[in-house]
Amino acid sequence: MSAVTAPVRPHRFFRARVARITDLTPSFRRFTFVGDDLALYGDPGFDQRIKVVFPTEAAGLDAMPTGEDWYAEYRAMPESARPPFRTYTTRGVRREETEVDVDMVSHAILGPASAWIASARPGDEVLLLAPDARYEGEPGGLDFVPPAATGEHLLVGDETAAPAIARILEQLPREATGVVVLEVPDERDCAYLPHHPGFRIYAAGREGSERHEHLTRVVAAHAPILCPDGTGSDVEEIDVDRDPLWEVPRSAKGGAALKSAPLYAWIAGESIAVTTLRRHLVKEIGVDRRAVAFMGYWRQGRAEGS
Repeated sequence: MSAVTAPVRPHRFFRARVARITDLTPSFRRFTFVGDDLALYGDPGFDQRIKVVFPTEAAGLDAMPTGEDWYAEYRAMPESARPPFRTYTTRGVRREETEVDVDMVSHAILGPASAWIASARPGDEVLLLAPDARYEGEPGGLDFVPPAATGEHLLVGDETAAPAIARILEQLPREATGVVVLEVPDERDCAYLPHHPGFRIYAAGREGSERHEHLTRVVAAHAPILCPDGTGSDVEEIDVDRDPLWEVPRSAKGGAALKSAPLYAWIAGESIAVTTLRRHLVKEIGVDRRAVAFMGYWRQGRAEGS
């Protein structure tokens, strides 16, 4: 009797160890992970989301549930027994070398992830929850879904969105055009983004200025030019203290299912800033909300990972 082959799940856990650590700028640190298992690491590209599980003294990697119902099992565990995890973007994949790059923001230690980023050394291990290359469908976790025919692109974010923006710029065709607005902690971090011949990049450090000021000012200046014929529409207000801000049109009424759009906007970062930009673009400028992705990656004033 032949053995029954288990179906391939869209995502799976990969055990990997740190091979190299590269400080790219004052705030961006690249971790190159290696492991034989990474030969099956899937990479749909663009802003593919993954999760990184970090070990702590109280909860090692072996405590992490990795089965099909891993999240339900995780939630049922005592909080002190859970290894922490955070969401990142796949930055680079080299399957033949079984290597994966993940860029992380290095900042003051606020929780277990930032503590690991500051103290990690080659040889340290993590778990990566990422697409399985053997899965033949759409694995999910990809939020950059512009219409097939897009006139202009508007990519906006803070430092937490920078790795995704960088990957998008690297993978868009050279004939693509648009504007990038990026706010980072240090002026020297502006060098993190790659060049794209069709994009104008407005990156700035926020030394001495209010958080989000650069984003709101530059977007307000360029959005009317990128979308001159907008008519405006009502926007459902979202309480970011209660509900997640995550709106990615991908149904028959929006996203990649649209045949065309004069502007596709991708906005990610701190929830308050994203809420403000969302309201301005859709309600005031009149950008078609079916061609805009808004993602609140984190909430100012809230503890890391909460």
